[in-house]
Amino acid sequence: FKAFDDIIEKYNIEKIKTIGDAYLCVSGMPIEIENSAEQLVSSALDIQAYIQKAKAEKIAEGKQYFEARVGIHTGPVVSGVVGNKKFAFDIWGDTVNIASRMETNGEVGEVNISAATYELVKGQFRCKYQGEFKENTNAIGMYFVEGALVEK
Repeated sequence: FKAFDDIIEKYNIEKIKTIGDAYLCVSGMPIEIENSAEQLVSSALDIQAYIQKAKAEKIAEGKQYFEARVGIHTGPVVSGVVGNKKFAFDIWGDTVNIASRMETNGEVGEVNISAATYELVKGQFRCKYQGEFKENTNAIGMYFVEGALVEK
């Protein structure tokens, strides 16, 4: 996860926590940035590229390797410090839940974004529609990010 920390720092993204093999981060808070969705998608692509490179190295060495699915959604969150004795900063709400569903409904090696995020980044990234899933009674569209439209 140290490599992930280095990648997200490059994009001004805030790590919230790790839970088992999950890595939760947020863009656009605590300081709002104009292109937070674009920054988050760029960092996710960099993370997947890092994982693919590390995987190839591990395979060449005959060792076990790590793979990941990435899910991204855009929207409001509630944040705060939780706990009575051991304090931790956290975020929660529908946006966090939908981002989690994006990850769950994604595929290994892919960055799966919601339709809400797609609308914000479609001018910067090539995306492929992947269908939708139901969250409560709402159908939410999903897109795999295939890469940047223009390399940076």
